[in-house]
Amino acid sequence: MAEPSARVDSWIWSVRLLKTRSAAASACRGGHVKVNGTPAKPAQHVAIGDEIRLRVGGRDRIVEVARVVAKRVGPAVAAECLIDRSPPPPPKEVVAALPLRDRGAGRPTKRERRDTDRLRGR
Repeated sequence: MAEPSARVDSWIWSVRLLKTRSAAASACRGGHVKVNGTPAKPAQHVAIGDEIRLRVGGRDRIVEVARVVAKRVGPAVAAECLIDRSPPPPPKEVVAALPLRDRGAGRPTKRERRDTDRLRGR
C-alpha cells in the first residue's frame, strides 16, 4: 500500500498553522515554507516524518508531520497530526523593547534596518 501524502499548502491549512489555504500557498510561493530543508512549492507532497519550517507572523515554526490529512480538521485532531519542535516565543519584555517607527515616518533607512535586524538577532 502506498504511503499517504498531501500537498504541503493543504496540510499546513488542515492542521491550522495558517488560516486559509491561499495564505499557505502564498507562504510557499514566497519562500517561507521549507520541507526537509529545501524551499517548497505549494503542490509539493508531504509524508509522515517530514520536517516543515514555516515563518508565521515573524516567528519560525518547526513541525514534524505525524499524520497526513488533506481536509481541515478540528483543533484537537490537528494537534495530533504534528509534533511541534518550535523554539519558545521570546519573552514579552524583549518583544516590548523592540523599537517601533512612528506612523507616517516612511521606510526605514538601510542603517536603521540593519540595526533592527541586529537587535532582533537575525
